[in-house]
Amino acid sequence: MATTDNRMNIHVVAACPRLLDSPLNESILKRAQERDLVKIHVHDLRTYAHDKHHQIDDYDFGGGPGMILKPEPLFLCFEDLFQRFDLQGTPVTLLTPAGPVFDQKKAIQLSLRKNLILLCGHYKGIDERVLEAFVTEELSIGDYVLTGGEIAAVVVIDAVVRLLPGAINDIDSAEGDSFQSGLLDFPHYTRPSELRGRKVPEILLSGDHQKINDWRREQSLQRTRERRPDLYAEYLENN
Repeated sequence: MATTDNRMNIHVVAACPRLLDSPLNESILKRAQERDLVKIHVHDLRTYAHDKHHQIDDYDFGGGPGMILKPEPLFLCFEDLFQRFDLQGTPVTLLTPAGPVFDQKKAIQLSLRKNLILLCGHYKGIDERVLEAFVTEELSIGDYVLTGGEIAAVVVIDAVVRLLPGAINDIDSAEGDSFQSGLLDFPHYTRPSELRGRKVPEILLSGDHQKINDWRREQSLQRTRERRPDLYAEYLENN
């Protein structure tokens, strides 16, 4: 079933697909799908387990705590997806704490792809033969352990989809996000101009757009320097 449209197609292979239901059908993700900018296919790994219990995990050879995702269901799943959706050659991204940490640069890279395949890690790990046969890259959303990769998949999907043209009504909302420029975002204010003795900085009320832009840039630099010195050092190195 090859796709010929211009939308992005995201395939998520999940052991617990219901964890994805609510976040994928709210807010920007919901609107992006309604606008046919992206189609998100969630594939239940258990449908590829053909024993009577639909078992997708088993004990680790050599012993030790925890269960391992079995290779057979994953092999059958990827072989089916590659054929049914014409995805041969599409990178498979495993969501695992062992991968490099996902960031805005990676989100931008992924947003340029026609197809994404996200494999949600689970239990103690995945049979190594699956990684050897199918996985082309690994991603982590942080140095901590989650129950499964479904929540991590939602984070990646949200960060990627909001970058698609038309996903956000005001394109400046995406272009001005934190990390897009390598810096944290500047402070924001809205009405009223004074609340319980706290006032909006006068420069934002001045109408002088050049001075406002200069102030915002200085605030971004200051915030990044104070809160994320690692990002600030990287920014100085690249600019």
